[in-house]
Amino acid sequence: MALISVGEDTWAIEHEGCEKLYREIMEQFTLRSQELKTSVEYARISSSIRFRMKQFSSEVFQLKDKIMEASLSRSITQQEAERRSRLVEVLKSKERQLQELFNERKHSALVGGRAARPFADMGVSGWRDDEDEENAIGGSDLPSSEYSINEIRQQQQAVVRVQDEGLDVLSKVISRQKELAKVIGNEVDVQNDIIDDLTENMENTDSRIRRETKQIGTIVQKDKTWMYWMIIILLFITIVVVGVV
Repeated sequence: MALISVGEDTWAIEHEGCEKLYREIMEQFTLRSQELKTSVEYARISSSIRFRMKQFSSEVFQLKDKIMEASLSRSITQQEAERRSRLVEVLKSKERQLQELFNERKHSALVGGRAARPFADMGVSGWRDDEDEENAIGGSDLPSSEYSINEIRQQQQAVVRVQDEGLDVLSKVISRQKELAKVIGNEVDVQNDIIDDLTENMENTDSRIRRETKQIGTIVQKDKTWMYWMIIILLFITIVVVGVV
């Protein structure tokens, strides 16, 4: 969703869009909680959540910026500006809530890991390694550092798969566009041929019209000469008759 201006006050619509985006992110958190943290689907949902959280932060910032612009241009009242500012503060609170929810696992790991270890756990070489800490705390089969690395790798693999799927879709779209361009090109060629035929027919028709017009002019001219001769003959006959009488 993009926050755009179309020459009118769309702040309320954009605020509702932010609220909708927040609800979508919370739904994704619910879906992620149903997946194993080591699964590919968990990594994919986490990547999607991270992207939507960045989008949410950007849109909240734009809403706040638009309040300042509207206040300076006096397109809204001071009371309306204060009301919108309170709504933005609520959104910023939700943004912090999302960030804390996203980082909840990391904070839990810190509280249950090194941060909770007493200084008495130091050995000859300093702090004990991650495997000893995890085994001492909860008997985990997987060290926290290795778990984080594996999770990062899975997230990267999920992102790569999503990008590959996107590239496949893009490739198919480009192929369809190429085929469509070929069809359009063929249609243009056909239309050009039709236009050429029409042009040639128009030229032939114009030539015939000019020829017929010329013939009609000649016939009309001949018709006028014939009438002149008829008048002359009639006058001659009249003169003869008068003379004889």
